[in-house]
Amino acid sequence: MTMMEKEGFNTTKSQEIIQKLQNEGKTISLVVIEKELVGIVALSDTPKPSAKPMVEKLLRKNIEVIMLTGDNQQTASIIAKELGIRETLANLMSSDKVDAIEKLQKNGKIVAMVGDGINDAPALTKSDVGMAIGSGTDVTLEAGNIVLIRDDLTDVVSAIDISSKTLGKIKQNLVYAFVYNAALIPVAGLGLLYPALAGLVMAARSVSVVSSSLLLKRWKPQS
Repeated sequence: MTMMEKEGFNTTKSQEIIQKLQNEGKTISLVVIEKELVGIVALSDTPKPSAKPMVEKLLRKNIEVIMLTGDNQQTASIIAKELGIRETLANLMSSDKVDAIEKLQKNGKIVAMVGDGINDAPALTKSDVGMAIGSGTDVTLEAGNIVLIRDDLTDVVSAIDISSKTLGKIKQNLVYAFVYNAALIPVAGLGLLYPALAGLVMAARSVSVVSSSLLLKRWKPQS
């Protein structure tokens, strides 16, 4: 539509049909032969079955969800309402998605981008964490920091949970190591700790840290 208007094609006669199709949530492509509008192609995007559960889980975690799309605003709003997404940015080219992410980052947001198309690759690269869906294009997979093997968007939530749990475990292990060192280094400095006992304590510290890390194997993301 926008491109046609820029090129000077008159679409006034077809506005009623176009508006009706857009109200149904369809994306419109116009067919022109020798500067004459001869057809209208209506394409309907069907959200993945896992899209709505993913959005619901992210919102429960107080994670802001924004949809970036090349579709027109009307179509985007219908799909967003169906999925429970409160904010949409529509009519975006590939470079526009990068600009949108950059704007969010300048406002102090940490941005994770999920995409599977070629036009998503620059935005995946620009985001703080790019999540590429495994069924996407090779370019997208190369651009992503995380590749979701399954074609299941709820894995986005699982990836966030795993990352959060791993970071928490790293911090916990650092505390263990700090407590051991803070408690025993002064004692050793005063000559009150035998070398053999000091070695045993350091080994115990390593065992504690490793055992704590291995507990992650028993943890599973919430379904």
